[in-house]
Amino acid sequence: MSILDVGFVQRFVRMCQDGWEQGWHERNGGNLSYRMRPEDIEAAKPYFTTPKEWKEIGASVPGLGGEYFMVTGSGKYFRNVASDTADSVCILEVDAAGKRYRILWGLVNGGKPTSELPSHLMNHEVKRAVSHGAHRVIYHAHPANIIALTFVLPLKDEIFTRELWEMMTECPVVFPKGVGVVKWMVPGGREIAVATSELMKTYDVAVWAHHGMFCSGEDFDLTFGLMHTVEKSAEVLVKTLSMRPDKLQTIQPQEFRDLAEEFQVTLDERFLFEK
Repeated sequence: MSILDVGFVQRFVRMCQDGWEQGWHERNGGNLSYRMRPEDIEAAKPYFTTPKEWKEIGASVPGLGGEYFMVTGSGKYFRNVASDTADSVCILEVDAAGKRYRILWGLVNGGKPTSELPSHLMNHEVKRAVSHGAHRVIYHAHPANIIALTFVLPLKDEIFTRELWEMMTECPVVFPKGVGVVKWMVPGGREIAVATSELMKTYDVAVWAHHGMFCSGEDFDLTFGLMHTVEKSAEVLVKTLSMRPDKLQTIQPQEFRDLAEEFQVTLDERFLFEK
């Protein structure tokens, strides 16, 4: 037995590999974090090494005091997570005040957690609160089609949501809250972390203009599936726009309402405007 045989570690590694195979993680692009359950912590504890020194997070997340996370490393490649997990990811503990972290396992050849750790933890804090503890996964990737759309669509939640919903009938069911959009900002800093965490109070998806996508979910399957669905919808929209700029037919507002009633989801009327 090793830590690589522990269930949550295997699921974390598989999600990294799935994202790599989708083409969403060129070079060292993207990052993944998972807020561990008490049973995950107990299963992993026998493999913890001597804790490294406490480091500043770069953000204050008191709502995560004492929590444990598995996180990809800064500058590490998703394509290497499966073949060299101990070098590519780490398990870290957040101190009681939510201001510092220390590494308990992983990054065996040196390094630090993802440079976007402040964004991840600030958004984990928000999603933990608004989901009453259900959300545990934060995933950032660089899917090409959603990035392409940030150059041609207005950077507005209402526009992105409505266009993506129209592309596939399942979309309003998979992400009924819609998607939020963050204007271009320097990645890894406090500004983008704050902007994203504000959107995450409402949405489970944030599109980062000219950069990528940020998703939150209850587990690995739901979070990967959310990213996958939004990107596939974006791909259909890119293909549609390349054929002709105006649609001959599409799903209408009342049809969205009928769909919502059938699948027992609530759709925000902001997104059901008449075109």
